[in-house]
Order: sequence, then C-alpha cells, then structure tokens
Amino acid sequence: MSAFIEAASPHTMNTYGRLPIALSHGQGCRVWDVNGKQYLDALGGIAVNTLGHNHPELVPALQDQIGKIIHSCNYYHVPNAEKLAAKLVELSGMSNVFFCCTGLEANEAALKLARKFGHDKGIERPEIVVYEKAFHGRSIATLSATGNTKIQEGFGPLVEGFVRVPVNDIEALKKATEGNPNVVAVFFETIQGEGGVNPMRIEYLKQVRELCTQKDWLLMIDEVQCGMGRTGKWFAHQWAGIVPDVMPLAKGLGSGVPIGAVVAGPKAANIFQPGNHGTTFGGNPLAMRAGVETIRIMEQDGLLENAAKVGAHLKASLEKALAGVAGFQEVRGQGLMLGIELAKPCGALTLRAAEAGLLISVTADTVVRMVPPLIMTEAEADEVVAILVPLIKTFLAEQA
Repeated sequence: MSAFIEAASPHTMNTYGRLPIALSHGQGCRVWDVNGKQYLDALGGIAVNTLGHNHPELVPALQDQIGKIIHSCNYYHVPNAEKLAAKLVELSGMSNVFFCCTGLEANEAALKLARKFGHDKGIERPEIVVYEKAFHGRSIATLSATGNTKIQEGFGPLVEGFVRVPVNDIEALKKATEGNPNVVAVFFETIQGEGGVNPMRIEYLKQVRELCTQKDWLLMIDEVQCGMGRTGKWFAHQWAGIVPDVMPLAKGLGSGVPIGAVVAGPKAANIFQPGNHGTTFGGNPLAMRAGVETIRIMEQDGLLENAAKVGAHLKASLEKALAGVAGFQEVRGQGLMLGIELAKPCGALTLRAAEAGLLISVTADTVVRMVPPLIMTEAEADEVVAILVPLIKTFLAEQA
C-alpha cells in the first residue's frame, strides 16, 4: 500500500468512497499515479475517455480552441455547436439537439420535455414510465426517476409523476399503464449502467417503440453511458433498428471535456421554446470542439468496429476463463460495456485490481464493470483478463 497516497483532502466534501490513488497523467489506455505506478485503464473515467488519454489529434485541437475562445454565452451562435448538432442528427436519424454539460442535465431536460409534451396536450399531471434498477442522475427529479432506494434515502419527498416497471417485460408495462390517461413517456437506458449492466432485449425495444407510437407517448432513451459507439453502434438502441423521440447523451461525447446533449426527433424537437430551458455552460466552444473532434476521430479510426471486435473478444475470453468457477454468474453487456456478475458483493475487488495495476469499478454491489476507452486493443483486453480473472477466483474462493 506504500505506493498509494495516504489520505484525501480534508477540504473536499466527503461524497465519494475514493481509492487512495491520485492520477497524474495518461497515454492511450494507460494512466500513472503521482507516485509513478502504472495502471491499465478499463474504466475510462466511467465510459468518458472515448479516445483514451493524451490522444495525438484531440489534444492539439483542444489547445487550439483554448487559444481562440473557451466560453461564450448562448446569446450568440457557436459554429461548432451547429456542426456537432448536424453530425448527431445525421448519426441518430433524429432532428434537433440541445447542448448541456452532463448526463444528469440531459436527463433533467428530457423529463421537462416529457412534462411539457403532456401539458401541451392538456394533461395536468403528466406521468413518465421508468424502470427498476434504472439510474438517471442525482438531482431531485433524476433521483426520483432512478430505481435505487439506497441512493434516494434521505432526500424525500421525491418528485411525483413516475410509474415504475421491471425491464424486458412488455406485459408488465402494458398492465402498469392500462387506463391511465396521464402517461406521456417511457424512459430507460438501453443498457443499464449503474444498475448492473442490464441490457434491454432487442425484441423488447421494438415492442416499446411500437407501444409509444400507438399511444402517442414519447420514447425517451438514456444513452448517456451506453451511447457514443460503446456497443459497436453509435447508440445502443440502434441494434434494434428503432429511433427514439428523445435521447440524452453525455460521457463519451467529449472524450473527457464536460458535455451533454438531448437529441430530439420530430415529435419532441419543438416542445421547448425560448425561455423554457437553458444553461450557462452548455454548448460552450471548448466542449463543442471536443465533441466535433471526438466523432471525427472515431470515424477516421474505425472505433465503432474496434469496440465491437475487442468487446466481443474480451467477453468471450472472460466467459471462457471463468466458466465453472463457483460464484461466477455471467458476463453481460455488449462491445466495450461489460459487467461480470458474481454471487457475492465484491466491492473489495476495486482496490485489489488497482493494487494489481488495473482500473475497474463495482456497481450494483455484485457486478464488476468495465467501460474502457474505445481504442483498447485485443492485446490490452488479454491483459485485463490476465490481471482480473485470478483476482476474481481468489476472491470467490475466500467467500466460499
């Protein structure tokens, strides 16, 4: 443990169960701490560092932008915002974009869109369908939409107007909304992130799209963690061949520069009018340049194909190496968004992996989560397996 830092600052709020590590710099899929210890980064800032660290094309582009203008308020047009919006519209098959700074803000805007959509139809108390184990953020509204009582505790009263259903059960969704004229939208993550890397099935995605069209509800898909090429398509719902009405994005869109976006289709694109919603930092020139360059480099370097190929290799390797191990349940996810479900709470593995030179996280108590940069190679994926599998086996043997 001597390689790690001794204690956290006494001046920051105690809001994170931090590991005793302070990172200094990175290169590609590797990072170094202030003591010079090297780590293979299989967490990517929690699905944020799309292009890895110190990318040779992203860094000079951001330096160039910083030398020109970092921020201007939304009284004025930002050329790269128009450029990035046009690109997101092209990639999504949707029509308009609102830019903000975080996934939470994007999800908050989606909830406001749904309520305004309802009010515009004469519904006084609009209700939104949300899901068990969902995570949409920690503001009061997004916390209320989240399906985790542990993180909601102590923050009541929560916002009303949500109907909660289980994942992948179309009959449960129909039953929960039957005869309810106040329902205006269905809101979910294509692959739940914080909830334990739980994917929505392709057939279910198609069924919900059909139901929303039939009932004149907004289909709102949170692609904050599973979007931006992570699964091998630009947005994870595209595997089902559907198009949502509202799609919040963030995390990987700026490769580390804070950015969020709400992409809207024709049904939702004109709900907000001047004065209905806004942001000080959203759409700022630095973040917009980061988004434009991230997508350009992803296309140029074939990172969607890489995420699909390396992710499939990593998943298959983990399944093979852990097959038959007592306490191993399954590997879930797609592309470079993978979760290893164990039979026991395994939070201890986060520090053990760091000690062994690997950055991961544990989510939903029992799921080892990996969301590395999309530049990860098969050789690096093999390194992940070589470090992680023995740690999991040892841990599970201790728990037996």
